[in-house]
Amino acid sequence: MSEPVMWRTPSDVHEQLPSLATFRFHLPLARVLPLVAALSVLTLFATPLSLHAADATPYAIESPRAAQGLLIDIAHAGARLVAVGERGHILYSDDDGRTWQQAKVPTRQMLTAVYFVDDKHGWAVGHDAQILASDDAGATWRLQFEDLKREAPLLDVWFQDTRVGYAVGAYGALLETTDGGQHWEDASDRLDNEDQYHLNGIAAVKDAGLFIVGEMGSMFRSADGGATWEKIEGPYPGSLFGVTATATPGTLLAYGLRGNLFRSTDFGADWQPVKLKTASGGTLEFGLAGGALLADGTLVIVGHGGSVLQSHDDGASFSVVNRPDRQSLSAVAADAKGNLILVGQGGVRVASPTGTEQQQ
Repeated sequence: MSEPVMWRTPSDVHEQLPSLATFRFHLPLARVLPLVAALSVLTLFATPLSLHAADATPYAIESPRAAQGLLIDIAHAGARLVAVGERGHILYSDDDGRTWQQAKVPTRQMLTAVYFVDDKHGWAVGHDAQILASDDAGATWRLQFEDLKREAPLLDVWFQDTRVGYAVGAYGALLETTDGGQHWEDASDRLDNEDQYHLNGIAAVKDAGLFIVGEMGSMFRSADGGATWEKIEGPYPGSLFGVTATATPGTLLAYGLRGNLFRSTDFGADWQPVKLKTASGGTLEFGLAGGALLADGTLVIVGHGGSVLQSHDDGASFSVVNRPDRQSLSAVAADAKGNLILVGQGGVRVASPTGTEQQQ
């Protein structure tokens, strides 16, 4: 199955609007979504402005079906689960994903990533280069930063502690805060990224440093907490949608289009492709969008076609299943029993530890 066509600039989208409704969920559900698919969401489902002209702040509209809408990322805030997605929706669950409440959120823009540094303090990023913060485990949020002039989204966020954090995004955006988000500074010039390739993912690698992946196989690493960055010649010229560290020092995985998955045990100096075989014996060719390191050391990566990949050997090999519904997945977390909480097309699903069976 061939990968869907992607466009690099927002201007390209306008020529494709008539067909976006047909295949918006077939576009890669990584954090590059906002450049095309999310624009279609806003175009097709935007609430008429006249209904909210009196609103001082455009808070996300509460919806009983928010948990079935498009969700892009999920994270733990202690025992609580927090998920983000279209129309500014942020949801939280205190019962391992069985039921969800909608948070009070001061935006209606697509949100693309969420990260909690502890059980209270978290950040979410999205369109208009917006950065939101919460200090009550995701129940309420405040807008810390936005830059309408960028006309591009932020696509991932990571924090070292409650003060130092980074956000990455389209056209090479790298933002830094050292005061918990009270001020955000543009640090994009620290990267050797002359072509301004989109930056899709950022992660901390155990005992090594920070790692960024993005468009056209771009890779950058920092061994000093983000003060300086080194450009890495990666193993693959196609777009990488995410990066996930393992429990082993210096070891990480990068993944992207057409089931491409690579593993490094030396903080990105060398890479080995990881072969992915489906249950029928073929090669997995669905795009991979998000991953997580679970508490027991299991690595889970999810993507198109309901793909759920699991590794119990630090990422050296993976089992592959495709969920019967074949709906695209963008991120994953797990509950205390090992059940998987999957988000993506169609919202939240709580599945068995293998990812196949639906849990009630």
